[in-house]
Amino acid sequence: MSKNEEKWYASWFDTPFYHILYKDRNDTEAQNFMDALTEYLNLPEQGTVLDLACGKGRHARYLNQIGYQVTGVDLSENSIAFAKQFENDTLQFDVHDMCLPHTRKFDAVFNLFTSFGYFEDDNDNLRTIKAIKANLNDIGFGVIDFMNSEFIIDNLVPEEVKVVDGITFNLKRYVQDGFIIKDIAFNANNTAYNYQERVRGFTLKDFEVLFKQADVHLLDIFGDYKLNKYSAKTSNRLIMIFK
Repeated sequence: MSKNEEKWYASWFDTPFYHILYKDRNDTEAQNFMDALTEYLNLPEQGTVLDLACGKGRHARYLNQIGYQVTGVDLSENSIAFAKQFENDTLQFDVHDMCLPHTRKFDAVFNLFTSFGYFEDDNDNLRTIKAIKANLNDIGFGVIDFMNSEFIIDNLVPEEVKVVDGITFNLKRYVQDGFIIKDIAFNANNTAYNYQERVRGFTLKDFEVLFKQADVHLLDIFGDYKLNKYSAKTSNRLIMIFK
């Protein structure tokens, strides 16, 4: 990735290699999480859900299968183009910047699988939470499913090699300037590629500051996809419910 390419996520998430590297994501775990989350929130039958930064739509499609009216949005045009093949009367996908409010209001807005904290400009993180608030109707809930940065940093694997679909991905992880960074290097089609993921290492306290600035109220916190209690030292996720 070139040094002047500010929005790394706009390019990396739009490549086929991103989806190859992460193809082993656990769909069963993701579906069980959606079951547990929608039951906990007690969403109305055929309730409306905005899946913010939906990628290729795996959560959105499952939410639609279990009876919800779902809109999935993402900045990646390639991901949305792929997801659109699954559209129906109650499932739509659009290219959208999550810093900006959507045109509609929803019973729930889900921001899943650490799809937050990418921005170089901290104001964009606050703008996103304000946009989520603007997207909620009077009974709506916001959900941010983030990594538990404290646990991740304590257990960081500095170097790892993953071979997926015949491609050898060399991964390096480190913390720099408040970001948890992953350098990704690989060869494919006789070409060397280098990408970088940069996610702000937000802690619960950081989110509490953002929520206060956005005038939203944190209602509950969970530490994993089974909705167990959150522990800063042992939980692998930081799942926050707010409105």
